[in-house]
Order: sequence, then structure tokens, then C-alpha cells
Amino acid sequence: MKLYLRRPIAFIDLETTGINVSSDRIVEISVLKINPNGTEEWMISRINPEMPIPPKSTAIHGITDEDVADSPKFREIAKNLAAFLEGTDLAGFNAIKFDIPVLAEEFLRVNIDFNFLKRKYIDVQVIFHRKEQRTLSAAYKFYCEKELENAHSSKADTQATYEVLKAQLDRYSDLENDVEKLADFSSYNNLVDFAGRIVYDEKGVEVFNFGKHKGKPVTDVLREEPSYYSWIMNGDFPLYTKKILTEIKLRSFGQ
Repeated sequence: MKLYLRRPIAFIDLETTGINVSSDRIVEISVLKINPNGTEEWMISRINPEMPIPPKSTAIHGITDEDVADSPKFREIAKNLAAFLEGTDLAGFNAIKFDIPVLAEEFLRVNIDFNFLKRKYIDVQVIFHRKEQRTLSAAYKFYCEKELENAHSSKADTQATYEVLKAQLDRYSDLENDVEKLADFSSYNNLVDFAGRIVYDEKGVEVFNFGKHKGKPVTDVLREEPSYYSWIMNGDFPLYTKKILTEIKLRSFGQ
């Protein structure tokens, strides 16, 4: 089934130095942009992460320090990438919990204010897990009846994710061919930041989701214990979490 689009959607897959959203870095990115008229555009790049790639990560994606030694650093491709993604919704496999948060961190490190909040997100893994409970390779075989060659190559994984989503639309009559509806189905709707440190409660109020202030409104905590803001800003939290917290602080105290 052809994906119905009101505006472009970009399928993203990252290969990284590890799985820590706050500290690990991108070593390869593949983006497949699908336009409403069905045309496809690719942006693929190896990236020098400016840190060693652990052997256990190389064992997964096959990318070594030597492979990226002469590759551009993220800051050297960031503006072109942001321009390529301008006006798109975003999609991927486990993207909401990993790829998109990692990408947000990379943009913030190089001071590019890429607006993630105005986009819809489709996570093909969430749809898959809610329907079948498997991996991307199994999803590709199950939905597309093909073997996924070169798994953990970012281009192969990105292409497979796009094909799986189209096959999911063919298979499940209750899935609407609409980016907004698919985003609602596949997203973690109560997240304020990608890491889940701040969430919306049942009334739509931003509350902390960890630590001694779990369940308390963020604005109340910042007003009653201003030092908590400094503790988070100086702590080992994702840059995007800090950005969101700062926006809430400025918004609430600017009233």
C-alpha cells in the first residue's frame, strides 16, 4: 500500500558508538525522505564520532574507527541534514526511544535548534510489537516475505523499515493510512522529553517521572526548590531533557 502523505516523511536509522542517548555518538546515518507525490530522496553519511567506537558496537554494525577516520564530523553535516529534514514528519524502527533522541542530542551539541516538537512520529517497531512482538529482521520476513540482508547496515535497515510500514498498512485494515493517526498509534503519547524524565499526567500537566519529585508538576518543583533545576542542568541528563526543562522554566516564570 502506498503511504498517504500530507507532507514529506523521513525514515531515519542511526548506527552509533553505543546505546547511551546522552553520551554516545552517531557513526552512520541514513535518511529516506518520501515526498507526498511518492518520490524518494536519500541522505546517507558515515560520521566521525570524535570518540573511539567500542569493539562490541563494531561487532554489531561493522564500522570501525578506521572506517570513519576521514568522514565528516556531525557539525560538518548538521546544517545540510537539518535542511533535508525541514518540514518532514519522522519515522523509524525504535526511533522514538533511540534514534530521534540521539539525533536531538547531536543537533544540540552543535547549537542547531532543530524543532522536534512540531513533528509527527511513527515508530514502526511499536506498531510491530503491538501486533506481532518481533525484531526488524523478523518483521521484514513476516510482512514482506523477504530476508533482510546486511542487517545493521543503516541503509538496509532504513529501507526495510519503510517497506515494513507499507506492508503493515496492507495487512491491518484498522491502521489508517494517515501520518497523524499512525503517529498516535505508534507514539508514547505522554512523553514531554524523549528520555521520559518529564511526562504529561492524566490532566496534561508536565510532571517529573523520576526521583524524589516523581509525579509532581515541574512548575511547582521549580518554584518550591529552585536548586533542583541546577542539579539537573549540571547532571548527566540528555541535552534535550535540559532544553525542555529550561523551556518550561522560562515559560512558567515569564507568566
